[in-house]
Amino acid sequence: MDNKLINNSKSDKFILFINKILLGLIVLIVTVPLLYVLLGSFLQPDILLTKGISFDPSHWTIDGYVRIFQDGSIMRGFLNSILYATGFTLVSVIFTIMAGYSLSVDGLVGKKALMLYFIITMFFNGGMVPTYLLVRELGMLNTPWAIILPGAITVWNIILARTYFRGLPKGLIEAARIDGASDARIFLSIILPLSKPIIFVLALYSFIGQWNAYFDAMIYLEDRSLYPLQLILRDILIQNEVQPGMIGDQMARAELQRLAEMIKYSAIVIASLPLMIMYPFFQKYFEKGVMVGSLK
Repeated sequence: MDNKLINNSKSDKFILFINKILLGLIVLIVTVPLLYVLLGSFLQPDILLTKGISFDPSHWTIDGYVRIFQDGSIMRGFLNSILYATGFTLVSVIFTIMAGYSLSVDGLVGKKALMLYFIITMFFNGGMVPTYLLVRELGMLNTPWAIILPGAITVWNIILARTYFRGLPKGLIEAARIDGASDARIFLSIILPLSKPIIFVLALYSFIGQWNAYFDAMIYLEDRSLYPLQLILRDILIQNEVQPGMIGDQMARAELQRLAEMIKYSAIVIASLPLMIMYPFFQKYFEKGVMVGSLK
């Protein structure tokens, strides 16, 4: 027995060594671009374009961040993105949790028909034009509601929540019913306190998805003052449109192009900050929220 353990340990160590190398490579692949963008946002444009990343303090500058914070469109887009992502997350989590719990209750009449109806919508939908017409007829065009409401509830999240609720101990619910608790009381007093993992996971999914989205805003919003940050970044990164007031009205074209690169990196860092701040707080709930319920 001991010999087998010794022989197996050599192969195990080899596999673990290979896994560590692969994980290290994955970490490098993910980390190096992030570090490049972060360091590039603090470098002078000429140094970044000619020499690349430099650790010489004399080559560093915060001019990109200064110009971004001085520009009203980017800061307004940042606040708009926070508004849209927060509102979208609240609506999504509240209704997803309610729908998921309802579909997990055994006594719900027509539960199978409802699940079939929801699942069909995962594969078939009205398309972009009917959705646009619906949003227009509801009077939501060029308003924050056009970004918050249409895609707030997804069937995948409902199924995820339903699976989690079905994995909770049924004895607690049965005991509460015996004590005379109503469905609303059971949901508020028993289910919700036990649902922190799935709530945080759904919130993280919803917030990140909405924070990174720009297509709906491009379709439904006409007023530039309502643009989210990602749509403004799209203009800067893809269309290379930098507002003159951001860099200076009197600067030459060459100077504008020179500083545009630095502003791109600074804008990317600012757009990534909320997600980098959120994830460490949500990470401890992430695995539990996704996996609980799949064990039964």
